[in-house]
Amino acid sequence: MAIRDQMAANAAPLLKPDEKIQAVFGAQTVSQYLSLISYWIIIVKNAYRVVVVTDQRILVCRSGRFRTTPVNEVLAELPRTTRIGEPGGLWWKCETLGAKLYVHRRYHKDVRTADEMAPPA
Repeated sequence: MAIRDQMAANAAPLLKPDEKIQAVFGAQTVSQYLSLISYWIIIVKNAYRVVVVTDQRILVCRSGRFRTTPVNEVLAELPRTTRIGEPGGLWWKCETLGAKLYVHRRYHKDVRTADEMAPPA
């Protein structure tokens, strides 16, 4: 099963009965560039997040310290009209979802898809 499919399946219990997932992507709370200083910073301070974009809202969920696929609890809920932003670079810093999150390039297409499907503000 692909990583996006696992995240979506694990997020399903958090959705309302009539909600549909439009996009899902992983993020981190600490920049990977800090590993140039010390890997211990990443090991101690990093946590993974799963961002679930539905047709009704955006959920930022806690995932865990070592894996991106579990979806444990909702940390933030944002209106669906929220624009996430245009990603760029290897690790894009996203500040529109509440806390500062770092999104890897492999998920940039999911961020763009979420913004394209957002209703007008």
